[in-house]
Amino acid sequence: MVISQKLLNPGERIVVSTRTHPKALLVPLLALVVLLAAAVAFQVLVDNSTARLVVWAIALVGILWFVLWPALDWMMASYTITNRRLITRHGILTRKGHDIPLSRISDVAYELGLIDRMLGCGTLVISDASTHGQVLLPDIPRVEDTQRRLNELLHELHGGAANLEEGH
Repeated sequence: MVISQKLLNPGERIVVSTRTHPKALLVPLLALVVLLAAAVAFQVLVDNSTARLVVWAIALVGILWFVLWPALDWMMASYTITNRRLITRHGILTRKGHDIPLSRISDVAYELGLIDRMLGCGTLVISDASTHGQVLLPDIPRVEDTQRRLNELLHELHGGAANLEEGH
């Protein structure tokens, strides 16, 4: 489970809890390989120990900036759908969050590119009744299942309200 239970209200239950697809880590992984390969190649080709030390220091800074930071960012981001709201959280040093009550969601769609289809993820597009209009949740694993589950929740929410109005 990605989000802490203490952030939920009484009677609220988690329906979907996820983070972005691990494909977000492909570029940092590629950066790690390139930085290490460049540093090792420099060490083999150059005989100056001071220059080697400088190159490894630069490689370390590059690894921290292009590999570790994006990996931490991926680990700290989460998307949670409960029976009452959509909760997004992200950020490493400064945490940011956005909650949308399910009653304000007017439409749920998804977008799948070719690579997304091959990797089993996509972008969830949530339209709400606020001034923001749409919330895009990129690289959601099994996005079609997530969209279906969210639509079921919305149907229960609106169907339940309609049944109450009819006296059922």
